[in-house]
Order: sequence, then structure tokens, then C-alpha cells
Amino acid sequence: MLPELERLVRLQQIETAAEHARRRLEALPADHQALDSRLAAGQAALDEAKSRLTASATARRDIEKELAVVQARLSKFKDQLMEVKTNKEYQAMQKEIATAEREVRSFEDRILDNMEEAEGLQADVKRAEGDVKKEQAAIADARRTLDAEREGIEANAARLSAERAAVVGEIPSPALALFDHVSRSRRPPAVVEAREGHCSFCHVRLRPQVFNEIRRNDQLIQCESCQRILYFAGTPALAEPEAPTPSPKP
Repeated sequence: MLPELERLVRLQQIETAAEHARRRLEALPADHQALDSRLAAGQAALDEAKSRLTASATARRDIEKELAVVQARLSKFKDQLMEVKTNKEYQAMQKEIATAEREVRSFEDRILDNMEEAEGLQADVKRAEGDVKKEQAAIADARRTLDAEREGIEANAARLSAERAAVVGEIPSPALALFDHVSRSRRPPAVVEAREGHCSFCHVRLRPQVFNEIRRNDQLIQCESCQRILYFAGTPALAEPEAPTPSPKP
């Protein structure tokens, strides 16, 4: 392969790898943000479970207060029962006592229901707390992995930068100028493979004669469609034969 073409191919490989590294570095903050969102979602679920448990405890205290009021009234009615003087007063007091006793049973049933509910809510809180702890551990591991990845990418980017400088220093000015021109005027890559008679970037079919010239890798040839520099990486024997020259008509 022509030395400058070989170096241009390598330069393109370096720039492609460097671009991938740059994009990955740019994506890392979003990955960290996603981890933050995961942790926030788990914490929100825990907070919600605790809030429901707190609301249940508040409701129970309210029921107990109402029960205390009814129990006090029931006790008062029972005391007054001993003081009534007529049968009519006695029956009326018995009715009040029965009503208060029904209210007491109703409040006691509500308290039992609340206690059963609280047991389930406490279980929900414990489960949510366990989930948060597991998520915190998993996220901590994920952050360490991302940090290690970032360090690896930065080290690789530094290596690529040094290698790029070395390769650029070995490329003749005209070839490097062509590479830079294509890179600026067209979106990367500037150097692409010609494969099976086509430009692998724009997929336009190359003229057989041009493809055969490309497969020799002994000159810089640009795609007639997308203007990218072409090279051949396959086995030369697999290239298309040149089209035969038409015979002149008699």
C-alpha cells in the first residue's frame, strides 16, 4: 500500500476512535444522572411508604381520641343510671348506653382494622428500606464502573492524541491537506473502504476501472460521488475485472 495512503487510513482509524471516546465521555454525565434518578425513585418509594404509615398512625390516634370521648360518655351514662327515679328515665338511659356501646365497638373495630393496616404498612417500609439499601450498593458499584471507564477512556484518548501527532508528522503535506479538506467539507470519515465494487460510505457503485485502480492501493483516489478517499482492504484477486474495451464497428 502507498505509504501516505496507509498513514491516512491509520489517521482515520485514530480520529474515528477518538470521536467515539469523545462521545462516550460526553454521555457519562447522563449515565450518572440516570443513576441519580434510580436512587431518587427508590427513595421516593420509601418516603411514600413512610408517609402512608405516618398517616395510618395519625388516623389511629384520631380514632382513639373519639373512642375516649364515647367511653367517657358511656361511663357517665352508667353512673347516671343509678340515679334515675322513673322507669321512663331508666329506659331512656338504657337506650343511650346501648347507643354508646355500639359506638365503642365500632371504634374498637376501626382500631383493629387500623392495626392490621399498620402491620402491612410497616412491612412495606421495611421492604422499601431494603430496596433502597440494595439500590444504593448497586449504584455505588455502577458509579465505580463509570469512573473506571472514564479513566480508561481519558488514558486511551491521550494515547490516541500522541499517536495521531506521530502519524500526521509522517504524512506528506498534499495528502494531509486532502484529508483535512475532505474532513472539513464532508462529515467524517474522510477515508473509507471500497468494498465489492462500491464505496462503503455512500454505496455508489464504482466504475470497474476505478475500482481496479483503487484495489492496487498505490495512489490516492476519491469517490466520484461523495469525494471521500478510498482504499481497498480485501484480497486483490477478488476485485472486479475491468470492463472490456468495445471493438470498433466495421
